[in-house]
Amino acid sequence: RYQQRLARKWKRHSPVASNIAWEGRCYIRRGNLPNTMTREVISTTDAPAAIGPYSQGIRAEGRFVFFSGQIPLKPTGELLQGDIKAQTQLVLDNIAGLLKAAGLTAANVVKTSIFLSSMDNFAAMNEVYGNFFHESPPARSTVAASGLPKGVDIEIEVIAVY
Repeated sequence: RYQQRLARKWKRHSPVASNIAWEGRCYIRRGNLPNTMTREVISTTDAPAAIGPYSQGIRAEGRFVFFSGQIPLKPTGELLQGDIKAQTQLVLDNIAGLLKAAGLTAANVVKTSIFLSSMDNFAAMNEVYGNFFHESPPARSTVAASGLPKGVDIEIEVIAVY
């Protein structure tokens, strides 16, 4: 009974009242709500084109930009063969190109996720990464992952804000 009174009171003040229902222990939304989220595709030739059904980056709600993981692939589509330092530098150059296309810089990056084929590459990668994010580096996670795309040793994805 209390939940029913609470639901009626809450519905009166809710802009989507017709889509809200009390289901035992919680409120659930029913039906289709209007999609108010805005999103914009970020694309540039300064980084490799997507090699699958995904976008290079997506600006969401005008403030957040989510970039797909970058591997050591040249903008021409050629895979870089080299040590982890060279691969990391190319990946960061690709990220810089994407950030530039979105009107951002490395200072706008708030989170990075790094995938390495082996944690033995961590120190060398970290040296190059530290030169790119030299001031106020973003939050970061680094994991070892087998089977990275095209057999590369590193992939980095970033989230940036305006």
